Amino acid sequence: MEIISMDRKVFEAMVTGVESLEQKVMELYSEQKDLGLKRWLDNQDVCQLLGIGKRTLQSYREKGLLPYSRFRHKIFYKKEDIERLLKMSHYSAKNNE
Repeated sequence: MEIISMDRKVFEAMVTGVESLEQKVMELYSEQKDLGLKRWLDNQDVCQLLGIGKRTLQSYREKGLLPYSRFRHKIFYKKEDIERLLKMSHYSAKNNE
């Protein structure tokens, strides 16, 4: 076993630096947590929400109607994009009179 000796001020400065780094990491982590990353939906979720089949969902992606992200061969959608698509396709009965 090897023993390393250092000045107390150097050690305290090193501890302060590590604590500062830990605080910055925790701040970044909390910012990521607040981004709502857990609100992503997969194909099955979106098909159920919209009442459509997988082929129709694929058509929406191909036509650019619904933005998506791919992660490890799986496709995910933002809840906000699904809501936007629903609002775009909604029309009032008053508009048809």
